[in-house]
Amino acid sequence: MSSTVNAEVSIVIPTYNESENIKGILHLIKEHLPINTAVEAIVVDDNSPDGTGKIAEDYFESLKEKTRYTVSVINRKTREGLSSAILNGIQQAKGKIIIVMDSDFSHPPQLIPKLVDVLKQSKTDIVVASRYLNGGSIQGWSLKRKMISKVATVIAKQGLGIKESDPMSGFFAFNKDIIKGINFDAIGYKFLLEMIVKARGVSIKEIPYTFLDRQKGKSKLGPKTILEFTHAVWNLYRYGKKEQRNEKRTSVRFVSKAARFFSVGASGLLVNYLMSMLFTTSFNMWYLHATILGIIVSISSNFVLNKYWTFEDREFTPKRTIIQYGKFAGFSSIGALVQLGLVYYLVDEISISYPIALVSAVATAAFSNFILNKKWTFKEKVWS
Repeated sequence: MSSTVNAEVSIVIPTYNESENIKGILHLIKEHLPINTAVEAIVVDDNSPDGTGKIAEDYFESLKEKTRYTVSVINRKTREGLSSAILNGIQQAKGKIIIVMDSDFSHPPQLIPKLVDVLKQSKTDIVVASRYLNGGSIQGWSLKRKMISKVATVIAKQGLGIKESDPMSGFFAFNKDIIKGINFDAIGYKFLLEMIVKARGVSIKEIPYTFLDRQKGKSKLGPKTILEFTHAVWNLYRYGKKEQRNEKRTSVRFVSKAARFFSVGASGLLVNYLMSMLFTTSFNMWYLHATILGIIVSISSNFVLNKYWTFEDREFTPKRTIIQYGKFAGFSSIGALVQLGLVYYLVDEISISYPIALVSAVATAAFSNFILNKKWTFKEKVWS
């Protein structure tokens, strides 16, 4: 089903099993339309068993006034994924301005007029509703969920060289013209991330908002989502690598590798936490033993990622790999001792506050760890 209105703004809403939310979100969008602006909401449904698409169609039919706000429904035959659904909706959109948002009320429709206004008034290309900008926040998430989101954001920013505070946001507006000629992979859940990387040179502005966790329906976050995110980031890294193949500046290459090394370190924190919790909850292991195993697993994952990604060493012969792993684990241990010693010195000897001392110690240990592994584990010149 499609609308015939010549819309200026198209709101793309990907859905799967959102029967409890879709009618309410479509109605709330109607209540918060930009002034004097024709808007179409495009629901892209991945063949939801709960009839989400049919509910959206019925809502459109019930509208008494269909000249300034209409609803289109794209019913896809299979579940092809969120980014793919967004791209499908954009391809069908009539508006010059595209807004992407979820249907579970985590993205407040009240912010739609501001997104459009900022996009127009500031003459920018993309406006991102940010959870992490000053003034933004997340409500209703567990500590584990917040940690996963933060680590994923750090990996995306540092690994791909992105400056924006929330490149993983699912709530954003942009001018449709900026994606002409771009070939999207549309893997996983983060379309904005791919657009920022591939639409280079565009201007981006962020505005803060409060993300509210869903009250109805089930979250789509799971192991598959994490794997798809990893796949998407790797593809985007390779894309950026291809684009910058002729980079001659040593400083840029050095900073790029350092950023990747620190991103891997951030992912190690998440691996450490998840594995330690797994050993304690699923295997009833004593928490100290679980923590030690969590550290070992995180050091191992950090080693593999740094070997393959950061330092691009693809030779995994047993002898070479075992020697490198021993050095990496040793330097990681040295880094931990450096951190502990520096924290103690700064707090007890110089009377610096613990938070400042901790940040200083972590930064020093991480940088020294990077330099030691760069030179001795992976046999690279320090300044290269």
